[in-house]
Amino acid sequence: MKIYYHFSREGFSNEYLVGNCETGEAVIIDPGVMNSELLGQIERNKFKIDAVLVTHNHESHHSGLQTLLKIYSPRVYAADSELKGKKTVLLQGDGTFTAAGFSIRYYAVPGHSPDSLMFQIENVVFAGDALSAGRLGTTNNVYGRRNLLAHLKTKLLSMNDEIVVMSGHGPPSTVGAERLFNAELMEAASVKEI
Repeated sequence: MKIYYHFSREGFSNEYLVGNCETGEAVIIDPGVMNSELLGQIERNKFKIDAVLVTHNHESHHSGLQTLLKIYSPRVYAADSELKGKKTVLLQGDGTFTAAGFSIRYYAVPGHSPDSLMFQIENVVFAGDALSAGRLGTTNNVYGRRNLLAHLKTKLLSMNDEIVVMSGHGPPSTVGAERLFNAELMEAASVKEI
């Protein structure tokens, strides 16, 4: 697996190109922008874009989707049935699917938004805006915060410390680093199961 980081200045958000060197396929996570830099990375590696994974329906995390779909024909996976007029493969709850030769786990983590998802490919979790290095994702109210903390407690904090966390904004981290240094996430220990 090769992960290419791509920054979208329009939304100051991260997007990721995850390539499978064995199959020559790839997935794109949160296509905030589709520009010549990302296109060049795809073409240089001769990747076939098999899927787009959208962590939540905020414009800065999928504004490049329409352009991407004019060039490639990937399946789009999201917790919303439609994005930018395109029908998606609707994901609800937690589960697993296969794309680009990867077994991809998905986890519902509502709180930042009702449709927030995390995706796990091998030893990497793409957390969207549920979590950034050292801080919890923003929420609109106390209920959203409590909901997000409860989901992160049962889903993210149950993973190995070595799991890498790639967020929608900011630098990468690990589950272990978040467990030790994310003061907001420490509240999760006192949150009851949902």
